[in-house]
Amino acid sequence: MKLKSQTKNSIPTNMSTLFFLVCVGLLAGVLSGILGIGGGVVMVPLLLLIGFTQHQAQGTSLAAMLPPVTLLAVIQYAKEGYVDWKMALVISAAFIVGGLFGSKIATAIDEKLLRRIFGVLMLCISFKMIFGK
Repeated sequence: MKLKSQTKNSIPTNMSTLFFLVCVGLLAGVLSGILGIGGGVVMVPLLLLIGFTQHQAQGTSLAAMLPPVTLLAVIQYAKEGYVDWKMALVISAAFIVGGLFGSKIATAIDEKLLRRIFGVLMLCISFKMIFGK
């Protein structure tokens, strides 16, 4: 597997960009702890605001979640008895396989189409959350 260390259309790394990225990480972490959301819902749209392509935003969001994957938030929920470990392991195993296939599909899709698919998904989730039972 060959990894690219520099992405196409790299975003300039200056202090304002670094500050924005720290804010994105903090916001995603806080919302992940509060609502169980983070990467796709929070990080991707914010990364798009500073010039990332849809592919770059999704890939960077996934890479950012590798180290922490909300470890401390999970510990807190587990302390309160709100984690079903058996179910979480089943979902996690399937998530790994799904992530592999999903990333292969996403990287093969045209940028504009991928952005539209992402936007429609966000709208559907929003409507369900606002108007659902």
